[in-house]
Order: sequence, then C-alpha cells, then structure tokens
Amino acid sequence: MANQIDALDRKILGLLQDDASLSLDEMAKKLGASKTPIWNRIRKLKEAGVIRRETVELDPEKLGLEACFFVLIRTSEHDADWLDKFMKAVQDRAEVLEAHRLAGDIDYILKVRVANARAFDDFYRALIKDVTIFNVTSLLSMEEIKGGNRLMLEPPQDT
Repeated sequence: MANQIDALDRKILGLLQDDASLSLDEMAKKLGASKTPIWNRIRKLKEAGVIRRETVELDPEKLGLEACFFVLIRTSEHDADWLDKFMKAVQDRAEVLEAHRLAGDIDYILKVRVANARAFDDFYRALIKDVTIFNVTSLLSMEEIKGGNRLMLEPPQDT
C-alpha cells in the first residue's frame, strides 16, 4: 500500500494526524480540492488499514497521571505459556501505554503512565504477581521532550 499512497493522500494523512476532527469542508479548503475525492481517499485509506482508528489525545497530567515510567524487563523464560501470561498481564493493564519486544540484552520495554510512585509500585506488584520476571529496571521520565504518535509522511530533506 505504501507505493500506492500519493502526495494528496500524504497531505490528507498529515491533516488528520494534526486534527482528525476537521470537517471535509475544512480539509477540502486547505487542500484546494473538493469533498468527494477527499472522502473517497479517506475511505480507501481506512479500508486498506493505513488509518487504523481515530482517537482523541488527552493530557495525562491534567488527568492526574503525572508519572511516566519506562520498564525494562529481562526474562529467563521464553516458552509459550510464559509469553501468553505476560501478554495478557500487559494487555490487561490500562497503565501500559506501549509494550515492545526488543532485540538485545533487554527482552521487553513498557511505557507506563500512573499518578505517582505509589501507583507505580501497585502496578509493579500486580505485574509480578501475574508473571515471573527475571530482572526489572524502572526508569522515571523527568520530562517528555517530544511525544505523540505523529508519523513522518515524507522522507527528511537534506539540508
């Protein structure tokens, strides 16, 4: 599908990443196009799975979720049963914003958002109750320098 995405599709995706609440009228005006072709392209991008869902980005601090931890996990178990338990434990916890399986010395990294250190400790205790973990390192983010989930739609330009 990446080869079939043209410049107009990329512009539409850029607008949607910035503000998915834009009306078709507003998008058409910004893009200098009519509503119907834009609507058709958005529909095709959804059908192809390029647009997975539309969401609202919330401010975690304004909701009392002031602490962001990165949890580095090493395991000594790599069997299917352990992995099933781990996946369920991670997917069932709303505090886990992201979870990645890694190459290298660390097996998994989690991005966890909670109110404070006490809430993180509660999360940690629940996690190790559900699944055996060989080694855990937790890192508190002092400041988010860049965040969000906006994807690069154009290759970076050489300067």
